[in-house]
Amino acid sequence: MFLYVFTGLIVLAIVLGADWPKIRNSFFQWEVIRDMLPEVLTIGAKNTLLYTALAFAFGLVLALALALMRRSDFAPYRLFSLVYIELFRAIPALVTIILVGLGLPLAFGWSIPFGTAGKGMIGLGVVAAAYMAETIRAGIEAVPRGQMEAARSLGMSRGRAMTYIILPQAFRIIIPPLTNELVLLIKDTSLLFVIGTTPLSKELTKFARDFMTTSRNATPLTVAAIVYVIITLPMTYVVRRLEKRAGAGR
Repeated sequence: MFLYVFTGLIVLAIVLGADWPKIRNSFFQWEVIRDMLPEVLTIGAKNTLLYTALAFAFGLVLALALALMRRSDFAPYRLFSLVYIELFRAIPALVTIILVGLGLPLAFGWSIPFGTAGKGMIGLGVVAAAYMAETIRAGIEAVPRGQMEAARSLGMSRGRAMTYIILPQAFRIIIPPLTNELVLLIKDTSLLFVIGTTPLSKELTKFARDFMTTSRNATPLTVAAIVYVIITLPMTYVVRRLEKRAGAGR
C-alpha cells in the first residue's frame, strides 16, 4: 500500500511541477505532425514493417535449422549450432549489421541485393536466429518424449514425425516468446541507419530523426513512438487470442 501511495505522490508531483506549455511546444506541435503526414506512415512505418517481416522470416527459417542441428546426433552439427548461437548472442546487433551491410561488401567486393531491405533482412535475421533457435529448441524439448516414440512405433521416420507431430506442438508452445522477438525486431530496425538509407527506404526512427533535424523540434520522435505503439499493440492482442485458442484446443 505504501508503495502505491509513494508512486502516486511522485506522479502527482511531476504532473503539477511540469511546464506543460513548454512540453507541448517541444513534443506535440500539431504543425510538425501535419507536415509528417502521410509520409511517416507510407514511408517510415511501411519500411519498418517490411524490414521486420523479411528479417523475421529469414531468421525463423535459419533458427529452425539451427535448433534441429542442436538436437542432432551428428556432433559437428551440434558444435556449429552452439558456436553460431553463442557468437551472435554475444555480438551486439549493431555490430552485426555493420559487418553484414558494410564489411562483407568491402571484403569480398560484392553488394547485397535489394539495398537496405536485403542488408536488413540478413543483418537482423542472423541475430534474431540465434535467439529464436534456443526458443524453438526449448519448445521441442517441452513436447513429451512419448510423442516421438509413439510416432516411430507407428512406422513414421524421425524426420516425418518431427515435421508433422513434434514441431506443430512446439510452435504452439513458443508463440509468446516468438512474438516478443518479433516486437524486438520492429524496434531493432532503427539500427539500420548505419548502413545508409535513401529518402524512400528510411525506417520509422530514421524518418523521425531526419524530420526532427529539419523542424528543430522533438515532435517527430513523439509521432514515431505513437506509431510504434499502434503497430505493436494489435500484435500482442492477436497473440493473446491465439494462446486462448490453443489452450481451448488442448
